[in-house]
Amino acid sequence: MSTAEDFKAAGNAALQEGNTSLAIENYTKAINADGSNHVYYSNRSAAYLKKGDAHNALEDAQACIALNPAFAKGYSRKGAALHSLKRLNDAISAYEEGLAKFPTDAGLKKGLEEVQRDKNGGGPAGGVALGGLFGPEMMAQMAMDPRMRKYLNDDDVMKKIQLVQKNPNMLPAIMQDPKMMELLGMMMGQDPGDDDESSPAPAPARAPAKKAPQPEPEPMEEDWSNLSPEELKKKETEKAAKEKKDLGNELYKKKEFEKALEAYDEAIAIDPTNMTFLSNKAAVYFTLKKYDECIEECLKAIEVGKENKAPFEDRAKALTRCAKSYQKKGDLAKAIEMCNSAQLESYSKETQRLLKTYELEKKKKDTQAYQDDEKAEAAKQKGNEFFRAQDWPKAVEQYEDAVKRAPKNAAIRNNLSAALCKIMDFNGAKREVEKAIELDPKYVKAWARKGDIEFVMKEFHKSMDSYKQGLELEPDNPSCKEGLRKTMQQINYGRQNMTDEQKKEQAAHAMADPQIQAILTDPIVQQTLRDFGENPAAAQQAMKDPGMRAKIERLVAAGVVETR
Repeated sequence: MSTAEDFKAAGNAALQEGNTSLAIENYTKAINADGSNHVYYSNRSAAYLKKGDAHNALEDAQACIALNPAFAKGYSRKGAALHSLKRLNDAISAYEEGLAKFPTDAGLKKGLEEVQRDKNGGGPAGGVALGGLFGPEMMAQMAMDPRMRKYLNDDDVMKKIQLVQKNPNMLPAIMQDPKMMELLGMMMGQDPGDDDESSPAPAPARAPAKKAPQPEPEPMEEDWSNLSPEELKKKETEKAAKEKKDLGNELYKKKEFEKALEAYDEAIAIDPTNMTFLSNKAAVYFTLKKYDECIEECLKAIEVGKENKAPFEDRAKALTRCAKSYQKKGDLAKAIEMCNSAQLESYSKETQRLLKTYELEKKKKDTQAYQDDEKAEAAKQKGNEFFRAQDWPKAVEQYEDAVKRAPKNAAIRNNLSAALCKIMDFNGAKREVEKAIELDPKYVKAWARKGDIEFVMKEFHKSMDSYKQGLELEPDNPSCKEGLRKTMQQINYGRQNMTDEQKKEQAAHAMADPQIQAILTDPIVQQTLRDFGENPAAAQQAMKDPGMRAKIERLVAAGVVETR
């Protein structure tokens, strides 16, 4: 039974191997299992960006921030995606937004520096750009132009051109040569100067004078002379309504909202077939935070638009504004419904991002609303009943429901771990008991359960530590005492009954443990292990140190080192 964390781990492994498609697939499964976890969106954003899909990377980064605005990496992901899309100003804004919250974050600082360097062009100013003049195109131009062809046979000039090609920063020094100045002038389109070296260098060309701004052309009047009376009346109505709408727009910009509403009402009275006037009126209500009125006007606009065959884009915009109003009211279900309707009218990436954000908000809100300590306790008791009746699947189902209702209850997670053991899901059982210990580090029953699971998984070095941790908290705990006895017996005698293949398998499994890897890379531990074969007295002396003894015992328990 794979969980969201299992899928995330698989995604991480695939991403490290460079398999971005598999990584995205696993991160997507993690999101489908738990869409309220911002880390999954952050990881998938990284995978999309590595694959070269910056648009989806940006969407996931925005979703990550929407779920957890206090996660610094979300802003780094957004900035990186925008940088990849060449939206440099937006990328700078994203990094600066993150740095306003996390001023010491190294990733955000580095990302901002890279974008600013790209925006400013990078590299030394002037030298590199002019150095580019002396490239293959210039050499071809020199060969074709009779005025410049003579320089191809001039060794001094050619050496200097080669020098600039290798180091463009040498250009200012090279340009002290009158021949090079004349050559550059011809390349820039100037006439060649006098060959006499005493003649003054040509004056730099004047910058072209800026053209005075041209007055905007007057709007052309339409010729209505050939229109029928009905067509003429329609044109006059549309013109009069547009004038009122334009007046409303000007008043809106001046924040004279009540007068703007009056102007839009006049436009609607003149031409009730145009949905734009209703949409503009809805925009005023949205600005005034009158969301019920905004929704009402949006719905009217949509009906008018459908009746009069308004563009699909306009109808979609009205539905999107309606969605935003529902979100402001806290009705996320209706907001999602309106976004979906808008996408059916006319697909928009902006609305799609809004839809994803609302879906995440709703999932998070629903998760929080589902939490209830009393109902969690009731589900736990039902789980206990099924557990005693040995109906393990139903016990798991009830305990999982209890965990959703009380995710910070360590005892419930410990019970779930016990039930998962019964259906042989030891990885899931270990995950739940570790979470229980994270919630309550002094929960002795959880330490005992963790030791039992690790014993079954033949991770004897870990089970030994778990039982010892439990006994530190409760020295007479019978479960931990019995578990430690069995573990030590297995360490001391159990390997005698293992085949060589089983021993190799156990050692290989242990070698994947980062703690075992850290012990084996310790130079003092390595020397002590050599001393057991070469200098037993020195090894025995080293074993008097409690820390060294604990490390060697851990290696023995893991099956990495074998005693004889």
